[in-house]
Amino acid sequence: MKTAPIRPGRLDFDAAGVPVAPDFGDVYHPAAGALQQAQHVFLAGNGLPARWAGRERFVVLETGFGLGNNFLATWNAWRADPRRCGRLVFVSVEKHPLSREDLARAHAATPLPGLAAALRAAWPPATANLHPMAFDEGRVQLLLGFGDLEALLPQLVATVDAFYLDGFAPARNPAMWAEPLLRRLGRLAAPGATAATWSAARAVRDGLAAAGFAVESAPGSGGKRDITLARYAPRHVAQPPPGGLPAPPVHPREALIIGAGLAGSAAAWALARVGWHCRVLDRAPVPAAAASGNPAGLFHATVHADDGPHARLLRAAALAARRSLAPWLTEGRIPGSADGLIRLDSRLDAARARALLEAQGLPPGFVEWLDRPAARDASGLGLPCGGWWFRHGGWVSPAALTRAMLEDAGAEFRAAQAVEALERRGGRWLALDAAGAVLAEAPVLVLANGVEAARLLARMPAAAGVALPLRPVRGQISSLAAAPALPAPRVPVAGGGYVLPPVDGHLLFGATQQHDDPEAALREADHRHNLAQLARLAGADAAHADAWGALPWGGRVGWRAVTPDRLPLVGAVPDVAALAHATRADRPRHVPRLRDADGGLYVFAGLGSRGITWAALGAQLLASWIEGTPSPLEADLRDALDPARFALRGAAR
Repeated sequence: MKTAPIRPGRLDFDAAGVPVAPDFGDVYHPAAGALQQAQHVFLAGNGLPARWAGRERFVVLETGFGLGNNFLATWNAWRADPRRCGRLVFVSVEKHPLSREDLARAHAATPLPGLAAALRAAWPPATANLHPMAFDEGRVQLLLGFGDLEALLPQLVATVDAFYLDGFAPARNPAMWAEPLLRRLGRLAAPGATAATWSAARAVRDGLAAAGFAVESAPGSGGKRDITLARYAPRHVAQPPPGGLPAPPVHPREALIIGAGLAGSAAAWALARVGWHCRVLDRAPVPAAAASGNPAGLFHATVHADDGPHARLLRAAALAARRSLAPWLTEGRIPGSADGLIRLDSRLDAARARALLEAQGLPPGFVEWLDRPAARDASGLGLPCGGWWFRHGGWVSPAALTRAMLEDAGAEFRAAQAVEALERRGGRWLALDAAGAVLAEAPVLVLANGVEAARLLARMPAAAGVALPLRPVRGQISSLAAAPALPAPRVPVAGGGYVLPPVDGHLLFGATQQHDDPEAALREADHRHNLAQLARLAGADAAHADAWGALPWGGRVGWRAVTPDRLPLVGAVPDVAALAHATRADRPRHVPRLRDADGGLYVFAGLGSRGITWAALGAQLLASWIEGTPSPLEADLRDALDPARFALRGAAR
């Protein structure tokens, strides 16, 4: 999907104090009040709260977020209902999001000030992404997409129970009510899904009917004579492709996760947030004993001129990392900082960088360009060039983060468990040791153990032909005890190496990248390489690097699992045998999987050198695969991380 710049909305008020969108010449809600409209049209019109009673999960899709009043009203109704569903998922799209300040103005007189304040506190920067937010300990989830509904609606991966069709009037905003767009609602509708809108326009009713909805009129309110209600009742129901979202689990929500690094602990954390119990196995005596055991690591987004899949994915991942890390950093549970990071880019000057920001519409709250003097001032280093200032980037201890995620998940961690084989038996996935004894079992199995995941699949008959192209890349970081002679950056700096502000009295910098290198011992040559990178970042000469090299030094070696396209593997393991007979498998999302109603086999690996950045978003995506909840990523980005992408390329060859 090609993204377009996000242009913020404008807010005004008419003489009666009703919020107005001057760009559309329309009001955000009638004079009777936003919550009255939400209650009469959208909640009552969709049979809520009665329809979510006793459900594990209920999904709402809204076609215009606006001021957020429909979300607030739905959230409030869910809170007040003793028979509420276990989890409320609210998906909404907004082409012109308001600023946090304008939202505060719009919410000044809301009867729900607490909920409105929580929404504003979580309000994301105006970037072209799906922005997942969680409230009430994760039981209420808001998936907010910034962008054009026409572009985003085909990219949503969700099964929707109720539709709130709430755009500006068809006469003022016809594209939002066009029949081709309304037809797409049927692709997302669950059996018996409902829809409601205040509009009674003939074109809207015809569009809903064409999408497979049975349409009727109902009395309006607040001066509106009629509203439109609909129920999904298609004459023919197409068979869904094999790679889509599963139905809610019928088995116990239990998962077995192999690997207790960032990937495995994040998987347990994300699954626990949707009600799963996880058992985590690792061959090491403690969590984060491999690459995730480094004393510190960076997280940040990236900026590419074409804003392609890598840039969009890393933007979404960095924002998700910041959201997940913020409470742990605030509570002091993990060492680190999210106060900004500089990523150097010698290819750009100020004019070209600012033109790129303008073309992509990236807001200052997300990223800014710092020319060389400004970057030097911000970092305290004699940097060789300017770079991108990622306001919410930073660093954390990956080992501490791993422990925090396992603790919050309430996961059962089993140390020194060397898994040598996998087996499917009686609807359960079994992890076996070298003697064939069962170490643990569950209906769902997640391989989060890096390159070892490929080795285990290769030994499993049911996964014959599955190739996970994971390669180990050796990395050595270096450390020196902080001393006056050493550079001391104020913020992390990356780009042709990296350096962090002193951590526990030591300067950390690096790192090497060596493919298929098994050497575990620290190497003087690698330390010298890291020193040369540090000297370049600090604007120092070779003499300084030689002087620093004479100081006592330490470091650590680890191996990162990487894929050929440098993107992680997240999702259900493909069924290569079934793929050979599939007729619709033209994209990863349509590839058959090794899963059924009893459970499934999944992988979360290949995070490379960006494990902290990928962990939260990748784990949330994995949880949506397993639980069948709306995907936190657009369909094309979900495909880009799907492990079936390599199986599909192999089948094409």
